Amino acid sequence: METQKTWNKFNDELYFFILKKTKSKDATNDIFQNTFLKIHENVSKLKKDEKARAWVFQIARNEIANYYTKEAVYVEKNSANISEPLQEYQSVCCFDKFIDDLPEIYKQVIELIYIKGLKQKDIATQLDISLENVKVRIKRGKDILKNKFNTCCKYEFDKNGKLIGESNCAACKAS
Repeated sequence: METQKTWNKFNDELYFFILKKTKSKDATNDIFQNTFLKIHENVSKLKKDEKARAWVFQIARNEIANYYTKEAVYVEKNSANISEPLQEYQSVCCFDKFIDDLPEIYKQVIELIYIKGLKQKDIATQLDISLENVKVRIKRGKDILKNKFNTCCKYEFDKNGKLIGESNCAACKAS
């Protein structure tokens, strides 16, 4: 089978397969292009045309995995300096107090992920709990923190859930 025939036969199905996995048009276009580049480079190695579909989709799955591996390395390099975000939030009134006041199960995961920079999967292993449980604890801990910032400090949250505005910590310091 040649590249053009492979393209004609699988391009739409392959594109939507990748899109379904990534849920991002930009990522899909990158992966789709890399997939067909690999197909073009290796089409001569395909010995049986009836195995073309499985071969093409395996290349796509590998390219999806490669894409996310590269993204993870990029994110890891960007977040390697964990002290910067920590310094950003230490200037926020009552930040340390609110973290310390969290119930221990939420405090533990919040500190491990946001202060120590561990990955959720590693936290699950370390705490001997499921990944889903880690995610739930993070969400609940963040909800408690948001509520405290909102009630005590009168911060507001933008549409992305980030703190905006100036603090008014008179109520916090009085308690």
